[in-house]
Amino acid sequence: MDKKTLATDPWEQKLEEALAVLKKCQEEQGLSSCLSCEKILGCEIRSRYVNAVYESMNKGKGGGFEF
Repeated sequence: MDKKTLATDPWEQKLEEALAVLKKCQEEQGLSSCLSCEKILGCEIRSRYVNAVYESMNKGKGGGFEF
């Protein structure tokens, strides 16, 4: 997928936005990873990012993770 296609894909756009918010939070906290944060278990920012990743993978079709 090229950058133009990504820009028009609503799931990819939502993912990019969630990633930007997540990275900003990490920078503000002086962290390079959420794993070092004491708020990781109840963090809404991280939860929104994880959901955006999942939705970008399945393009809104639902289903579960396949390993």
